Amino acid sequence: MDEDTARTLNSGRETAGAMLATLQERLQRVFIAFVVGLFGGILVMRVWVWPQLRADLLAQGARIITQTPFDVILLQVKIGFILGVLVALPTLVVSARSHLGRRGLINNVPVARWKVAGVGVAAGLLFLFGALYAYYLFFPIMFRFLANNAQQAGLAPNYSIVHWTQFILVLGLSFGIAAQLPLVMSALSYSGIVPYETFRDNWKYAVVLIFGFGAVASPPDPFTQILWGLPLITLYGVSLYVTKLIVTAKRGSEYVDLRGVLRRHWNHAAGAAVLGGLAGYLFAAGGGFQYLDDGLRAIGSAYRFAGTPPLYVAVGLGAVALVGTLLAVVYRAVARAEAENRPVTFAAEDLEPLDVAGIRAAPPELFAELSEEEALAAANRALDDGNREKAGAIMDRFDEAEAAAAGDDGGDEEADEDEESDTLTSTTAGMVDAFTEEETTEDDIGGYYYDLRFILDSVRSSLFKVFAVFLLTLGGTFYWLYSGGIGVIRSDFVSRLPPSVLAESPLQIITLHPVEALVFEVKVATLFAAIVTMPLVVYAAWPAMKQRGLAGGSRRTVALWGGATLLGLLGGLAIGYAYVAPTIISWLVWDAHLADMVISYRVKSFFWLVFLTTAGVGLLADIPISMLLFHYGGILPYRALRAHWRVFALGAFAFSAVVTPDSLYTMLVIAVPVVVAYWVGLALLWLLTLGGRGGGEG
Repeated sequence: MDEDTARTLNSGRETAGAMLATLQERLQRVFIAFVVGLFGGILVMRVWVWPQLRADLLAQGARIITQTPFDVILLQVKIGFILGVLVALPTLVVSARSHLGRRGLINNVPVARWKVAGVGVAAGLLFLFGALYAYYLFFPIMFRFLANNAQQAGLAPNYSIVHWTQFILVLGLSFGIAAQLPLVMSALSYSGIVPYETFRDNWKYAVVLIFGFGAVASPPDPFTQILWGLPLITLYGVSLYVTKLIVTAKRGSEYVDLRGVLRRHWNHAAGAAVLGGLAGYLFAAGGGFQYLDDGLRAIGSAYRFAGTPPLYVAVGLGAVALVGTLLAVVYRAVARAEAENRPVTFAAEDLEPLDVAGIRAAPPELFAELSEEEALAAANRALDDGNREKAGAIMDRFDEAEAAAAGDDGGDEEADEDEESDTLTSTTAGMVDAFTEEETTEDDIGGYYYDLRFILDSVRSSLFKVFAVFLLTLGGTFYWLYSGGIGVIRSDFVSRLPPSVLAESPLQIITLHPVEALVFEVKVATLFAAIVTMPLVVYAAWPAMKQRGLAGGSRRTVALWGGATLLGLLGGLAIGYAYVAPTIISWLVWDAHLADMVISYRVKSFFWLVFLTTAGVGLLADIPISMLLFHYGGILPYRALRAHWRVFALGAFAFSAVVTPDSLYTMLVIAVPVVVAYWVGLALLWLLTLGGRGGGEG
């Protein structure tokens, strides 16, 4: 072991020993903090949080249920445990920091406490702002909308206390974290990690990311997405302005006497504070809160402004006006000073008054800051003036600046890319070689990659049409389910059950999670859109696949396959909806009725059963239909389909394990019929080809 390694290990042992010593010395204090947080969290959840959540956020007609006897106590302990860790962690960090500092293992860098306190207060206020928006505006509107949507579809919103509480806490936490955007952007720009101009120029990507994050963290319906996205987009705009203020203040503060600026404009700030306080007092005393309360009552929010003392409102608005005026005054002074002392930069217009000698004697920085378009434009203007020598001098100096900036990096980068490509292909070849009978070389991997890229490039021209069909199918299916289609399906299936069973044991379909029905609608719409667009993708990629030798037959076979797949899906859907699904569901309900049980199905379980016994019948019928068309169209012959049945079966089980709920039973319910349908297709081909000895394998 060399000396550096030994020194590193010794340092690690000392650090670990110091941490263990800290734990031994401070364990009692940390444990007490943890216990206080644990039992305090349990007590607060039981006595105050749950009753308050129920009173403020539970929509009319919705109920809270427990699925197991231990739901409530385990959830209390889980939340209490998290609070206990959060309470104990600062105690442990402070103790460890002081102990490690005394041993000289870390450097106690002095930091101004007012700066740390300011950042902490700002972060806390922003988090509180986000959480209050979620609690008093977002959640009431969302829960009321989701409950009404479920009740109109004939579903009972019986929320599990675990799902409901965790949904509120996680989504509320996400709003609090998202509200830190002004602080994060300001810190990144102030420290120089991410320039302010980057945030300003890429605001379109920020909008896309905000809605993308909202699609994951919040319910997928458009109404809730607007409630999520618009405040964050507004917050991003505010964050841009705050970041601009801070960056400008940093760049120009050395040129401005801030105290002098404040002394000169104290009267403006005082006047703004007085006017803001007077406006707030008149608004509160004149009954303005009544209009706000009426609006909150209309959207289902439990928060009310009535009863707030007008004096509090006057002080609050006066303070906001005072701070805002001071910030505006300081910003104007700093921006003016920063503009006056800004370093000189070069532009293409600076070349206009120079002659040929001036061009050749100009500093290199002038041409290094020009883009190729600007240099060409300056050279063209010189040509228009009839000065060819000046135009040539401009391009020569620009080329020299480009060469000096680039150096020899281009060749090195190309070599690095080649080396990286060789490493990637060799590593991939080694991994694939373990799954093939013959040796897989780097040329094979490169060929596979080239084939795939060639096919994707060929589909790119048709990608817009395919994507448009996908979105239209997804949106139309989701809108139909969302606007009442799911209620139509429920009513139709319930009407098919024996009246005697429904009279004694009515069928109830419940939602245990507030967004359970919406998630099911999105999944079904996405699956249906993927099935519809899959033949279009294959049809678009067929010429490239045939050119690369990956497929055979005629393109008309693909079109015929797409039409046959759609007809098989619709035919199986009709048969399943008319006969298969009602028979199975009636038998299940009758069996539960004979056992004297309360029939209450979870919405996703019931409707997935409906989907599998209706559309699933059509999808199963498409498997042997596709096999027949592939064989007689010259795409995949019978021998290839028979030789790779194990691969298909393995893929069917893997796909079922991903798309079905976390249950071995549901995986088998999906995978086994798919494999059986494949065997049916093989049996039909065996009969039609006389055991594989004939029948159109060309």
